[in-house]
Formats: sequence, C-alpha cells, structure tokens
Amino acid sequence: MTSQNQNDISARIASHLKALRKSRGLSLDKTAQLTGVSKAMLGQIERGESSPTIATLWKIATGLSASFSSFITPSEGVVADDQHSVDNKFSNDPNMDVKTLFAFDELTQFEVFALVLRNKHEQHSTAHQVGVTERIHVTKGCLSVLQNGQWEKYEEGEQCLLHADQAHGYRDEVGETHFIAVIHYPNGACASKSVD
Repeated sequence: MTSQNQNDISARIASHLKALRKSRGLSLDKTAQLTGVSKAMLGQIERGESSPTIATLWKIATGLSASFSSFITPSEGVVADDQHSVDNKFSNDPNMDVKTLFAFDELTQFEVFALVLRNKHEQHSTAHQVGVTERIHVTKGCLSVLQNGQWEKYEEGEQCLLHADQAHGYRDEVGETHFIAVIHYPNGACASKSVD
C-alpha cells in the first residue's frame, strides 16, 4: 500500500465524518456517545492525525446510521478506477483488504464489497444497525463466520446469510480467503446521503 493511498483513505474518512457530524448538528461529545469511539479519537480522525481500523470505522458508521462505503468511497454510486471499483487498504489492518464494488445506493439500500483476509486473521465486528444483513459468498479459500456465538466454516463457492445486527466475525482458515459481502440496510436503517 502506498502512503498516497493511505492518505487518500484517511482524507475521505476525515472529510465525510466531519461533514456528516456537522450536517446533523452533533458535537464530538455526542458523536462519541453515539458511536462508542472516544472524543479524542474522533478528533484525531477528523484532523487526519489518525486512521481508524476497519472495526472502529464500522462503529462510527453504525453509531451515525451511515453506510460503511460512504466513508471510503470518493462519490456516490459505482466509482470508476481501472477496475470500476475502489480498493481500500487500511494501514492498521494489514491482514484485511476492503474493495468497494458498489457504494451504498439509497434506492436499493445495498452496498457490495470484495474482502480479503490473510494469515489466518480473525476480524470481529460490533452489531450494526437493527435489521442489517450481510450476504456472504466465498470466492477463494475457507472462511469461518461467527454468528449467534458459533463459528461455521464456508468453503469456496459457498455462501451464508449473516444477521449483522449482532456481534459477528470472520476468520481466514487457510492463509488467504476472498469473499464478497452484500450488505443490506433495510427500511431506513442507513439514513446517510453523501454530504461531501
């Protein structure tokens, strides 16, 4: 990952967080209460002094009823680079890559990501907004998914429906696993529009 790539991601996150918070009239204190992320950390993220982990960014998105892709995608809809997607590598999460295939769509309430876990990495996530689901399809390797307190393995070509409004997790079982996650925010669970 280049430092320019990381700077771009950090700048997008900082800009969107600040704009979203201000558009809703939220102080850093109130944002910290809603997200469970400290006021100090939120301030550092907004100033571009710190880049959040994927788990922290999910907490922020969930607490603000915003889509994950709205923080990491330059504009609404499908974003075109060479592969017609946005590849985001987080410096604090070297064993997980997140590529936005389709950014959050207000009409369908879906967003789609291609994810890679490496080195038998285990990624945990707090509960997302009520009713949020993830449809997961494993394209390479073997993925374990934590749901209802139980781990279940999915091989290449298999899929599952994850109720993401509860604590959940993912684990690479073979050294490198690729999967697609289609995230659905039903009935207004995600109220964000682009504010940049």
